[in-house]
Formats: sequence, structure tokens, C-alpha cells
Amino acid sequence: MPEFLVTTPTNRYPAIVERGCLRSLAAHLPKGAGKVFVVTEWDVWQLHQGPVMDSLAGHPHQVLFLPGGEPNKRLAPLEALAGQMLAGGADRTSVVVAFGGGIVNDMGGFLAAMYMRGIPVIQAPTTLLAQVDASVGGKTGVNLAGGKNLIGAFHQPLAVLIDPAVVDTLPEREYRAGLYEIIKCGIIGDAPLFDLLESSRNDVLARQSEVVDRIIGDSVRLKAEVVSADEREGGLRRVLNLGHTFGHALEAETGYGRFLHGEAVAWGMRAATRLALDAGLLAAAEAKRMDACIESYGPIPSLAGIGAEAIAARLSLDKKTRQGRVHFVLPEAVGRVRITADIAPALALEAIRFALDGAALTQ
Repeated sequence: MPEFLVTTPTNRYPAIVERGCLRSLAAHLPKGAGKVFVVTEWDVWQLHQGPVMDSLAGHPHQVLFLPGGEPNKRLAPLEALAGQMLAGGADRTSVVVAFGGGIVNDMGGFLAAMYMRGIPVIQAPTTLLAQVDASVGGKTGVNLAGGKNLIGAFHQPLAVLIDPAVVDTLPEREYRAGLYEIIKCGIIGDAPLFDLLESSRNDVLARQSEVVDRIIGDSVRLKAEVVSADEREGGLRRVLNLGHTFGHALEAETGYGRFLHGEAVAWGMRAATRLALDAGLLAAAEAKRMDACIESYGPIPSLAGIGAEAIAARLSLDKKTRQGRVHFVLPEAVGRVRITADIAPALALEAIRFALDGAALTQ
């Protein structure tokens, strides 16, 4: 059973990657735990409720449903759920289980962070993207109209339970969106993982169990190590934002409804790769290799009608901006990135234009 420990000043917990691990959910409840509130979406619950219900049999619990979709990742649905928790008898011994994709993990974690100023949460991600991104690290939050995840809190979970088998039920587009985050992990700090994604594309896309378990495990290990070294994104953890600065701007500009998060990150990585090339940080051969790998797991939706200047204007609203200076995570080679604010706005604009013109990446 691959188990990766996340150790921070506020908590120490396992991120478990094992088929069937959802059946052990109750074993991770703290001693004396009160009522459990499972936060999920209707479709997820219909598909995967069995092991969760089996594990919680005999323990008081209630299921709460969030509306799906990035446009609903706002404060209002959380206020409604908090009201349902109050009516259901939730107190400070209660536990939230965030059971779903990245939106559910972000929102369920934030609900736990807010309710009575903080109650425990267990993250149980059911999409590939959530398994390798949102569920590990304690970042929780919701969107504003002007920017992604601008309201939130760091709230580390009791445990993260990752069952690779659940990705077999994902629609193709959702699965590929998660693969872009795994490509990101390879570029920022795991060259062998990137090599595997290049050499085993057919097995990856066929969801061959051995390779799926490997790429999830490698990605979770990398994130656990980074979060353990930098819980609150004061330094090293910022490397996990490769592609996110550009990608978040794309999501906000298109109203959070056109691209899945992983697709926006794929586009953002392409912009970051071009910017690194133009800034003299990345060799042309390495840039070509990264672009080819990203495109091989495509396509993403059309980029038609999106203005480069509008995307560039949104960069300054990103959480990583400090005193008006945008901090970019840029690749230097497969397995190594650099964080820099020494980028001329004109270069960033040209990188955005290049990525928006990338027909090979889109449908």
C-alpha cells in the first residue's frame, strides 16, 4: 500500500494510494468523532457510494450535495451546506468527508475550515485531477468572479484516501484533464515520471491499472514532499503553480465554464514553456519536448475569440502576485523549474499570443 506522509507544522497525515482504500474511511476518524457529514455531488454519489456507506455503517452520518461545475464554486452553496449541518446537529466533534472531484475537495475542505472555526476533514477524491492536485496539501477555497480560489484557507486533512480504481468511470475528457496535472508534476520535479508519460502514452490513455497506479503514486509523492517542506506557499510550494498563473487567468476570462481546470493548466503550461524559451531559460529542444507531450494527451476546447490582452490583464489578479509583480513558474528543463518575477510584460503577452494561436492543442 503506497502511503505518503505529509508533515506540516499544523498536522501530520497519510496520503494513501490503494485500490479499495475507501472502505477504510471510518478507520481514519478520530477517537470520539461525532456525526460525519459527507460532502459530494449527486453523480459521484450514485456511482461510488458503496464503499463509503459500507465503511460508515453504524456511525452517525449525513450526505450533503453540492451543485456541480466550476461556476458554482462560490460561497453561497457553502452557506447553504453549513445551514444543513447546523440543522443536522453538527458540532466541533463532527467530521467532514469531501468525496468527489477537485471542486468538492476544495469546497468541502473550506466548509470544514469555516464551520465553528474549524472541524476535521478527510479528503476522498474521485477524479484523477483531484487525486493528484486538490486533495493533498490543505488548500481549500472558492472563486470570485474576478479570480480563482481567491477566498479560502489552509486546512490540512486527517487523511487523503486515493482509490485509483475510481478513475475507470471518468469520462475521457475528465481523465485527460487529470493527466495534464501529472505532466506538470513531471516537468517541475520528476523527470522519470515525464519519461513514462512519453513512452507509455497508449497504456496511460487505456487506463492500464499498473501504469495508472504508478503515475498517481509518483505525483502524490512529489506533492507530499513539496507540501511537507512548505505548507503555506512561502517558497518551494510555489513550483506547483506551473501553468496555473496563465491557466487561472484563462478560466476567469471565460467565466469558468469553457475549460476544465486541467485543460486550462495544459494551456498555461504551453504559455509558460514559450515564455521560458523567449526569456532564455529553456532550450528549444526541451520546449519542443514539453509541448509535444502536452499535445499528445489533448485536445482541449477551442481557444477562439479569447483576447491575449484580456488574459494578460488578469495576471496581476493572481494569488501569486506580490506588490504588483507577477511571479511566474517557468521550466528550465524536464524535472526543473524556476520562480521569477523578472519578466517583461511584453514577453508574457507574446507567450499568451503564442499559446492562444496553438491550433495543434485544441479541438
